[in-house]
Amino acid sequence: MLINPVVQEMLMDITNNEKGSISIIECILNGKTFDLEIAEETDIKLNTVRKVLYKLNDAGIATYKKSQDPETKWFIYSWKFEQDNVFDMITKKYEKLSEEIEKSIEYEEANMFFACKSNGHRYKFEKASEHNFSCPKCGESLEHYDNSSNIRELLKEKADVVFLAKSNGK
Repeated sequence: MLINPVVQEMLMDITNNEKGSISIIECILNGKTFDLEIAEETDIKLNTVRKVLYKLNDAGIATYKKSQDPETKWFIYSWKFEQDNVFDMITKKYEKLSEEIEKSIEYEEANMFFACKSNGHRYKFEKASEHNFSCPKCGESLEHYDNSSNIRELLKEKADVVFLAKSNGK
């Protein structure tokens, strides 16, 4: 699971690219559940280990059980990595991205555009006609803009997102 670049990218985003994040998670997956154990195993400072674990907890990817050491009376935390939540987050991320792309496709298909050749600004028909098909920025004339290549690119992007979502699921 951790060799998956999409999973690694998401985990690094959650932990703000904190050094050792992946090693910390690998330790949990390999049975090390206490922050002190993880710090010793990875040679990462205990404070850094705790910071990463709490960020993962805030994101719902790591959970802990709190207990009290009978000798020292200090609280100890036993950590668990929630793999299913990682896949759920990835699925939601791709669903959101797919929805955004779909909105962009609908916008492109529902509108006619005109563009300025000198500066490349693009305007919907309504705005172009308000300015008598002259660029409001530079005054050059606006020409019809064929957005079919934009639509094709968005459709390809959506297909790629759907493929990635399926290949990165459980």
